[in-house]
Amino acid sequence: MDFYDMSISHVSDSLYEMHGLHPGDTTINDILGMLHPDDIGFVIKAEDFLTTFFTNKVGRDKLMSYKISYNYRARINNGDYVLFNHQALMLTLDDSGGYGKSLIINTRIDHLGYTPNYKISLIGLHGEPSYMNLSIDGHAEVPAPFSKREIDIIRNIAEGLDSAEIAEKLFIAESTVKKHRKNILEKSDCKNTAHLIKTCILQGLI
Repeated sequence: MDFYDMSISHVSDSLYEMHGLHPGDTTINDILGMLHPDDIGFVIKAEDFLTTFFTNKVGRDKLMSYKISYNYRARINNGDYVLFNHQALMLTLDDSGGYGKSLIINTRIDHLGYTPNYKISLIGLHGEPSYMNLSIDGHAEVPAPFSKREIDIIRNIAEGLDSAEIAEKLFIAESTVKKHRKNILEKSDCKNTAHLIKTCILQGLI
């Protein structure tokens, strides 16, 4: 997506298979028209929130160092609305440091749930910290970010490794891994490992 003129290019053929839209002539309005009526307001507020968050919390110079992720319901070609995960990565910025071109990937995830959590996650790249489950309510407290080490541990948990195996793989003490796991659950507000992995998949971290 090119924010200069809001044009869309290099569209996957799966857009037609999934939504019945022709990749060659699809517009941003076509995409927005697929959103569930109850989720349109969230998407608009989410994009506004992201602009403010990068300006005030992260720094607009780091726009290309984060993958943005949130979920919403969209209509598929049989008329049903199903849950999708939206991921966006800025590829270029304009001359003033604003949005340029962005890579956007939408993945059907209704096997994980039916209702959006109405939260945003920023997955840090190049060693940047990750922010999970941000509320678009400006009065909500921003959760502590996941460190690169914590993300490494989450991804190894998702691979089925236990604490001892993760410790050996990352060359750290098993007690350190267990401490990280405890901190990760607290930061993510997840009840257990299964809940954590589902949340991280929904938010595009793994």
